[in-house]
Amino acid sequence: MSDYLENTFKQLKNQFDIEEPPVGHFKRFETKLNRSNNTLKYVSIIGIAASILLFFGIWVGSSYSNSGLELASISPKMEETQTFFTLSIKKEIEAVEKERNKDNEKLIDDAFNELKKLELEYTKLTFELKENTTNKRIIYAMVLNFQQRIEVLQNLLTQLNNVKQLKIKNYETTI
Repeated sequence: MSDYLENTFKQLKNQFDIEEPPVGHFKRFETKLNRSNNTLKYVSIIGIAASILLFFGIWVGSSYSNSGLELASISPKMEETQTFFTLSIKKEIEAVEKERNKDNEKLIDDAFNELKKLELEYTKLTFELKENTTNKRIIYAMVLNFQQRIEVLQNLLTQLNNVKQLKIKNYETTI
């Protein structure tokens, strides 16, 4: 085996490139490598961004096909009803958020958890409505769900007001 290598090197003796590279060769080579690394970074970032957009598009597309039917799409009167309740709930939530502080945060969080449960029930009702648009019981249940959410928020505001009054009363008697 060593004879084979020696013979090979003897045959190629004058064919090897033994010249030194020109001055600055390694620096030029290094800048080319860095430039290609930067290009590679940009290409990979663009690829990642494209993948994220693709997944987002798939998610949005699937969420549209998997959505239920809102009250507003039944009739103009139901659209008015849904708009009224939605705006009322939003107004009540804003009022609750203005009252939020460290002392009542647990009370507010509990009420918001109850709201989330009601919203999940509403979402289920939208799917049922999509299956059977003429069922008045589903429509009634959806309206009732809106009313229950408003009641939860109004009860919460009443409790927050009572706590505030109690603190004022206790503060006045302790001074």
